[in-house]
Amino acid sequence: MFYYIEGQVALLEQGLAVVDCGGVGYACHTSQNTVGQLKTGQTARLYTYLYVREEAFDLYGFAEREELNCFKMLIGVSGVGPKAALAILSAAAPSQLALAILTEDVKLLTRAPGVGKKIAQRIVLELRDKMAKGQLEGAAAQAAALSAAPAAGEVNHTQEAVAALMVLGYTQAEALLAMEGLDTAAMTAEEIIRQCLKKLAIQ
Repeated sequence: MFYYIEGQVALLEQGLAVVDCGGVGYACHTSQNTVGQLKTGQTARLYTYLYVREEAFDLYGFAEREELNCFKMLIGVSGVGPKAALAILSAAAPSQLALAILTEDVKLLTRAPGVGKKIAQRIVLELRDKMAKGQLEGAAAQAAALSAAPAAGEVNHTQEAVAALMVLGYTQAEALLAMEGLDTAAMTAEEIIRQCLKKLAIQ
């Protein structure tokens, strides 16, 4: 229904941002990550998702499209509702979440209040399954050309970063293009993802 709303930030509370658009205040449930990027009285754009229940229409808004994509993926997991999704996104930025899913880092997900080990394991399992095996293998093969082959026992952070960006909804080509000019050999996977997200956000 709404792709985004843009206006002056009228109120900020924990998990809530009210944006004034033409005299109408839109109450957007959001993560602490987004709240931390907003300032009362300043203009902001929030990418939104309308969650419809039997008795209410709740609007969720995020400062970055990647965070919105993560939110939609999370609530698509069996047993994960908007409250749990916001808790996870408040505990982990999109780059951290994508990497956690890719590396099966259940501990990172359980840092979020109300998210137990079983739910965290289900999130990792279901979201990894949504990525075709061939897609992951293709990303790894293409990424290998961008960095030297790792020594025995080492991890190819470029391959991890490509796959993580694909978890966030970017194509393999977009991920590889965003890595051009980066010294990936000297960066961790999370650093590569963060830099790529910055470049992709301004395209």
